Amino acid sequence: MDKSIFNLPFQHSDLNSKIVVGLERISEVFRTLLWEHAKNIGLSPIQIQILIFIAYHKENLCTVSQLAKEFNVTKPTISDAVKTLEKKELIDKNKTSTDSRSYYIVLTSKGQDLVSKTENFANPIKKQLENFDITEQESLFKSISSLIYKLNRTGILSVQRTCYACKFYEKGEKTDYCNLIQTDLKSTDIRLDCPEFEKKS
Repeated sequence: MDKSIFNLPFQHSDLNSKIVVGLERISEVFRTLLWEHAKNIGLSPIQIQILIFIAYHKENLCTVSQLAKEFNVTKPTISDAVKTLEKKELIDKNKTSTDSRSYYIVLTSKGQDLVSKTENFANPIKKQLENFDITEQESLFKSISSLIYKLNRTGILSVQRTCYACKFYEKGEKTDYCNLIQTDLKSTDIRLDCPEFEKKS
């Protein structure tokens, strides 16, 4: 109890605890902004997240199994959300060529319209970041991208497609390098969700 992140006397004297609590506050803002949009359009937060994800990711990532991993929820939770979205004519199911029981989820034109109206829900956070100078932004991003990679390595974060875990990424003495596009990578070039990502063996 004494060294709990949430024990205020300990938290006040421990920088890492303050950072964790700070990240929790930011995640609460994200959830609140998402809930506000969800209430306005009659969808649940996870349903909005599914629609936005589908809009910007390859077909092979848009299955019930993959979405369950992406959002750290059960397959039945995703299946229920998909049923609702299909009933509202926001998505369609495309059968896969290899298994008649599995399918890819794609947006309908109605779903695309809804995404365009909801995908900017997190912009209030981005707007505040724009007030930081470029050095602060770069430092913050470097820390966040490294933290995401380390959480994935320990199994806490199940899915991530960042450069650090990609087979094309190469750590150099002075600069990082992508062997796919054959380009040096600055810390700000690191991607958190790369469409060309292939996991290191």
